Amino acid sequence: MLFSITCDGPGAEDLGYLLHKHPDRVRSQSVANGVAHVFYPEATSARTTAALLVEIDPVQLSRRTRGHSGPATLEPYVNDRPYVASSMLSVAIGKLFGTALSGTCETKPELVDKALDLEIHVPVVGTAGDASLITSFFAPLGWDVGCEVLPLDTSFDGWGDGPYASVSLRGSQKVKDALAHLFVLLPALDGRKHYWIDEDEVEKLLRRGGDWLAAHPERELISRRYLRFRSLAEDALAQLSVGAVDTATSDQRADSGEASLERPLSLNEQRMDSVVHAIQSLSGGAVVDLGCGEGRLLRRLVAEPSVTKILGVDVSMQALRRADERLHRDDLSERRRESLTLQQGALTYTDDRLQGFDIATAIEVIEHLDEERLDVFGHVVFAEAAPQAVVVTTPNREYNVHFERLPVGTLRHNDHRFEWTRLEFTSWAEEICSAYGYSVKFSGIGPDDEMTGPPTQMAIFTRGSSQ
Repeated sequence: MLFSITCDGPGAEDLGYLLHKHPDRVRSQSVANGVAHVFYPEATSARTTAALLVEIDPVQLSRRTRGHSGPATLEPYVNDRPYVASSMLSVAIGKLFGTALSGTCETKPELVDKALDLEIHVPVVGTAGDASLITSFFAPLGWDVGCEVLPLDTSFDGWGDGPYASVSLRGSQKVKDALAHLFVLLPALDGRKHYWIDEDEVEKLLRRGGDWLAAHPERELISRRYLRFRSLAEDALAQLSVGAVDTATSDQRADSGEASLERPLSLNEQRMDSVVHAIQSLSGGAVVDLGCGEGRLLRRLVAEPSVTKILGVDVSMQALRRADERLHRDDLSERRRESLTLQQGALTYTDDRLQGFDIATAIEVIEHLDEERLDVFGHVVFAEAAPQAVVVTTPNREYNVHFERLPVGTLRHNDHRFEWTRLEFTSWAEEICSAYGYSVKFSGIGPDDEMTGPPTQMAIFTRGSSQ
């Protein structure tokens, strides 16, 4: 199977920088059931083309059928998997172009958010018997779609068209977005996957498609075809319906590049320790963790005697299910089990269930919201839920210069909508206090550098009192 991506016009060689592949070298890497190669058929300042070729070993692919009952057939050896664009091509894109897909370019970071004149060609795409799906999937994303349905056999005109098409896409797009479109939509069009589909696929779909899929007119069909199982599709659609900005859970973030950067500082553990200490200093009581993810803080709260009631809220049902598993309810006392509740909810929608708590926490959450939505977040938390105290932590952008592997000018995680300086965080917090009758006390978490301050900043808001 094959796909190519071409950049036309002055500066076309920028494509090589964005893809992190040198035009003069062929890059090969093992993938499931074969080998993937990246090479450049042409590379000039006026036109540059990169191609990804995935060679599938039919014998290796056939081993997936071993142990299955039923009559022996040639299907494992003679099928369309070696050439039709599918999940195998999607996985190869993730492996060979993973850095570009995540929106990172160390050499020329200014190119990441630059739209280029691109042309993409995928010679064989599954149509599922309906070639119009290709246009309805790609056109709303700004692509000019060319679709030529392929004959079943050129030697036999009477056989008619086959279930495949040759697809060309043209448009002004960021390279990271173009790759994300292919990563999600090619498997959705094919309708089959070469690996086991479970709840992790929901997170993958939202991570690669959350920025554009929520507004796509065919988001339901794309989600169903990509995930195949109704329950998983419903989970994804529920999260998309409240905004893709909320899709990254705290533990998913902890397993990301952000945590890789912060791990030498043991920063996540320091954050949890600092938040629990803050809750203790506020005398505990009923605590709601907003954006609880997979329960990293909840596990600490369950063991904290001063906390009498716990509610974990997250937009992701997948994260909540994992939190429920990791909290080991069966090992808790009956009284503690009854005091612990998990529920799905978004942080930018009023929810009566958030009322009546002594303390609310939002740990590494606000930076995943669009800044223009923070006023809604503020109203939901400080006006509607209105707990006695609110604990908020967020990265300190000034400290980023200390992370050697973080390119200058980039954020710690590709899902962060912003990262504030200490002055910006202070300004936002003081506006919250002025609007909703709270006072605030600031502190840092992690090593406190004289020039940049600590890596994480924390604000403790207290209603109707002075700190």
